[in-house]
Amino acid sequence: MTEPYAERTPDRSARAVIAVTLLALLLVAAVPVALLAGVIMMMLGHVVGGLALSGGSILAAATAVALAGMSGMRHLRKLLSGGSFRVVQLDGSQYTDVAEAQGSDYANVVRLDRSEYTEVR
Repeated sequence: MTEPYAERTPDRSARAVIAVTLLALLLVAAVPVALLAGVIMMMLGHVVGGLALSGGSILAAATAVALAGMSGMRHLRKLLSGGSFRVVQLDGSQYTDVAEAQGSDYANVVRLDRSEYTEVR
C-alpha cells in the first residue's frame, strides 16, 4: 500500500533545475577568486588577461544565474499548471479570522480595533 505523503524522486526537469542552480551558485562563489586572480595578473603586467578573466567570470556567473532563474520559473509554472500540485484560490468569503482568546495571561494588554491599526514603516 502506498503512503499519501511518500517521498517522491524528482523528475528530469527538476534535476535539471537543481543542476543549473548548483552551477550558478558555484560560479557566483568563484567570482571573488577570479577577481583576485585578475588583479594579481594585472599587477604582474598581464592587464588584458586580468580584465578578461574578471569580466569573463562575472559574465559567466550572471548568465548562469539568469538561466537558473528562467528554468526555475518555467518549472514552477509547469508544476502549478499541472494536476500534481494542487493550488486552491480562495475568495473573500473563505478567509476566516482567527479569534483571539478573551482571557489573557498578560496584565498589560491593550486590545485594538481594526480602525486603530497603523502601518509601521
